[in-house]
Amino acid sequence: MLRIKNLNKAYGKRKVLQDLTLHIEHGKIYGLLGANGSGKTTTINIICNLVKADSGYVTIYNQEVSEETKKIIGIAPQENLLYKTLSCEENLNFFALIYGLDSHTRRQQVEATLSAVNLLDRAKSPVETLSGGMQRRLNIAVALVHQPKLVILDEPTTGLDIEARYEIWELIRQLKNQGITILLTTHLLDEAERLCDKIGILKSGRILAEGSLLELRKRIPAQEIVIVQTSEEELAIARALEYGFTPRRYGRDLAFWVPEQLELKEILSRFDGIPLDSIARQPVRLEYIYLELTQ
Repeated sequence: MLRIKNLNKAYGKRKVLQDLTLHIEHGKIYGLLGANGSGKTTTINIICNLVKADSGYVTIYNQEVSEETKKIIGIAPQENLLYKTLSCEENLNFFALIYGLDSHTRRQQVEATLSAVNLLDRAKSPVETLSGGMQRRLNIAVALVHQPKLVILDEPTTGLDIEARYEIWELIRQLKNQGITILLTTHLLDEAERLCDKIGILKSGRILAEGSLLELRKRIPAQEIVIVQTSEEELAIARALEYGFTPRRYGRDLAFWVPEQLELKEILSRFDGIPLDSIARQPVRLEYIYLELTQ
């Protein structure tokens, strides 16, 4: 559906994208993860035909990116596109007009899109009267009003409380169920874990790793992660190494990769004689994979 092959882009001597290659299948959610400056925004701008690549190519449904492909792309940027003194209905009507929808189609699509994002009852409400979560849903509605085949969601839940975040997640799942292909960028790794069929980890304009969460977990040779608190860290590390546990630091936490599935009593026995203030078992989460690959 979306294919990016050997994409390169530099601004002066600074290489932003370096042979970037990825593929998103129809109706799937692809999570593009990376720190600020990793190349996410430049990638989006090239897909939207706002920036020209130095080399490589991008195709959407076998069409090379051009002014024509803009019509089948919807984008909800991190900063809301909304006019706050206009109503929800007026905002959507304005953007539908920009996309060239005739008056009859505009009326139909504005109503259908407001319904899709659960804002039909707020159609006449000025944007400035909406909650943050409602504004984000309306911002996504702007990306949907012209019935695109590819929707780009750039940090869709940044700054939202947990309840509003869950609402956006449910909306994204509904879009997928409707067969819409989604490119999602996010700093929230649990968001990517919950939503994405495939994840690409981007650093310095290159994809370091790509795959489903299950496939990415194979990058870390562990069945689970054990986090301990102890006053004898060096002794705990030495003991863990004897049993083939790989030590890691995650912030201030001392963690160990456990290569086999063990009962809690078996894990505790490995640290017998070492004072433990606490011990916690966790699955191999995306955050650990991300840190290992990027740092």
